[in-house]
Amino acid sequence: MSLHEQLYQYTSQGGLDASSARRLWQLSGQGQVPARLWARLRLGAAALAAGLVGFGVMLWVAANWDSFTRFERFALLQGLLVVAVAGAAWTTGTRTPAAWTSSAWAPTAARSVRTAVSLLAFLTLGGLLAYFGQTYQTGADAWNLFALWAALSLPLVMSTPSDLVWAPWQIVTSLAISLWSYTYAGHGWSVGPGTFSIHAIALGLSALLTTALALHGWRSGQWWAWRLSVLTASLQALVWGVFSLMRSIVAPQYGLVLALFGITLALAWWRREVFVMSVAALALNVLLVGGWVHSRSLRQFEELLLVAGLAAVLLAGSVQLILHRIRRQEAA
Repeated sequence: MSLHEQLYQYTSQGGLDASSARRLWQLSGQGQVPARLWARLRLGAAALAAGLVGFGVMLWVAANWDSFTRFERFALLQGLLVVAVAGAAWTTGTRTPAAWTSSAWAPTAARSVRTAVSLLAFLTLGGLLAYFGQTYQTGADAWNLFALWAALSLPLVMSTPSDLVWAPWQIVTSLAISLWSYTYAGHGWSVGPGTFSIHAIALGLSALLTTALALHGWRSGQWWAWRLSVLTASLQALVWGVFSLMRSIVAPQYGLVLALFGITLALAWWRREVFVMSVAALALNVLLVGGWVHSRSLRQFEELLLVAGLAAVLLAGSVQLILHRIRRQEAA
């Protein structure tokens, strides 16, 4: 039953008069504007504007590629980067710009503009690095570009508490880790004893990134970048775990990934973190069912039905355990 239906039921069964019913609806918060709605809309609009400005400049440069010299292209991209970084530095100051002091939403506007110009600077830096690599053909691997992008933009990102900047930075950093493992694993995604150390280092780096973003979440109260990091790291580990089962002899990455997800689930259970519990439980279900299928070498239709039943039982059991943990947390 929805909250609206419950309110109507309380009103009718309790015999509330009109004033009491209005008071009940006011206390429930239904029909009211969500808290910080306009602040979030301004922030979203500012970030969208920054992204469109950066994208528009890139398209303008591409459309007039033959009209600009190499110097002019670099000057245009570098000029946009300098303007964006200067705007981010200006709005990061302790004093609100004078043009906004007369407005009731001045602090929110300052944060929105700071986030927008920081995002614009971050995207422009990536475009500038990409153009440099395309122009001079340095021969560097792709992971170097993303690693340099993440490293150079880190001071800018750390000065901006919004996840609208942290989340893109997380994606770039995760891509750098993934492409690094791809490069040093022989330019391939295959798993085996020879690539175990590379994959172990990559998973360790992903864990460090997730931990750093958790600290950012505790400081800023924004958790989207951290959740995105959990998803990307889990997906990367799960892919390597599944690929390990596609060999005649299971690769050692399978045991490593299984242990990591087990530790993650235990920590999330202890911290009562529902999101991580759900992700880790689902990944463990996939790996356990896959490992059982690999050990049995199933071929018959009846055996496949048994696998489907086992997967359903594991999934249902995981959901029930997580729900039980949530109810215990709410009761406490």
